[in-house]
Amino acid sequence: MDLFRRKSVTALQQEAASDNSLKRALGALNLTTLGIGAIIGTGIFVLTGTVAALNSGPAVVLSFTFAGVASIFAALCYSEFASLVPMAGSAYTYGYATLGELIAWIIGWDLILEYALGAVTVAIGWSGYVVSFLHDVGISVPCALSAARGAAVTCADGTTTTAIFNLPAVIIIALVTTLLVIGIKESANVNSVIVIIKVVVVLLFIVGAAHAINTANWHPFIPPQTVKDGVPVAGEFGWSGVFTGAAIVFFAYIGFDAVSTAAQEAKNPQKDMPIGIIGSLLICTILYILVSGIATGIMSYKELNVPDPIAVAADRAGLGWMATLIKLGAIAGLSSVILVMLLGQSRVFYSMSRDGLLPQFVNKVHPRFQTPYITSIVTGIGVAFFAAILPIRDAASLVSIGTLLAFVIVSVGILVLRVREPDLPRVFRTPAVWAVAPLGAFSAAWLMKSLPWVTWERLIIWFAIGMVVYFGYSIKHSRLAK
Repeated sequence: MDLFRRKSVTALQQEAASDNSLKRALGALNLTTLGIGAIIGTGIFVLTGTVAALNSGPAVVLSFTFAGVASIFAALCYSEFASLVPMAGSAYTYGYATLGELIAWIIGWDLILEYALGAVTVAIGWSGYVVSFLHDVGISVPCALSAARGAAVTCADGTTTTAIFNLPAVIIIALVTTLLVIGIKESANVNSVIVIIKVVVVLLFIVGAAHAINTANWHPFIPPQTVKDGVPVAGEFGWSGVFTGAAIVFFAYIGFDAVSTAAQEAKNPQKDMPIGIIGSLLICTILYILVSGIATGIMSYKELNVPDPIAVAADRAGLGWMATLIKLGAIAGLSSVILVMLLGQSRVFYSMSRDGLLPQFVNKVHPRFQTPYITSIVTGIGVAFFAAILPIRDAASLVSIGTLLAFVIVSVGILVLRVREPDLPRVFRTPAVWAVAPLGAFSAAWLMKSLPWVTWERLIIWFAIGMVVYFGYSIKHSRLAK
């Protein structure tokens, strides 16, 4: 029983060249907007305020910077893999080619946390913004259908009721799943329009609110660490707060790696994948730093622990007219995140099924639309179910730890491939790989360490379930074993 049997990179390249089951329709611009679509969402519209208020203070700018740097190290490694192995499957496929089947399974199982649970989390956030926006324009969603099952909901008339399920979250998942089944090009075009809307909203905030910055709000830049009963509280201000904040806002950067799951649908993956991955990450890092700096300059970080911190900051800057526009931008932003998360999850399932690690029906491709429609529908149903009944608590941390683990494995995998097959023709090469890859692995591991132990416990339980599935089904049906 060889748990570490590997797929040949050369064989993967030949498969990519000959496999036309998925439609190659995406250019560099489509891939870049896919990345931006996945990155700009909950992080910029929600986490900016909560991390500033509870962890980093004005140094939330540093938290975003550290998380962005850690992501850039990993992005350079992803870019080499994506240009070298232009197949659907992202880190799962790269792990199969370098570290073996068991590690590939672990990554694939891990990516379910990132993409599926990420889509659940964002759909719940989307529901909250939509309910608020519709209320602003005089439309009321029944409060019993606007939150997780069993949650206490305060209705517009001040009464409180118990929610049955989250209807808006189910609706957005159904719409996005339908779009993904219809076609990758159509999905990418809709995503591009959404990206334009939300980037315009972010830029309007940056330009319109910059005049209201009061530099006194940036002092102290790193607030002193909180002390309770004479004991410093880890993660609440001081440098420990900056690093804990970085681990939390890392959720804001999740998504650029989803670009790599579309490699098999890129027109020229060797050239365009690195542009899409690195370009989207750099653009979003700059926007995050600017927005967090302006928000904490307009008002005290202590006042930013609200569900809509950017809307509140815009109002404080005298841009009250922007509050509704920012909600619209948040809705657009979260919509595109859901689209790219579901796209990524369905492509990972597609690849795992083709390798025999999941049942074969999962990798069926629609004869007309050339999309993996079965896996898209199954993913959509599962995500809609959990989005309808689950609260949002702790989900972001669990998504973050899953992604960080994938980053560690990809960073290590690129070094293994450089040693094992140094002469493979590489269109894109990770620069200074012997520095960048270890820094990528170390920084991701460091951010994992900063997450609370309860998140680690849930990760361990999730992987225990994954091992049962692998040894109970996947190892017996692996195509590579046969």
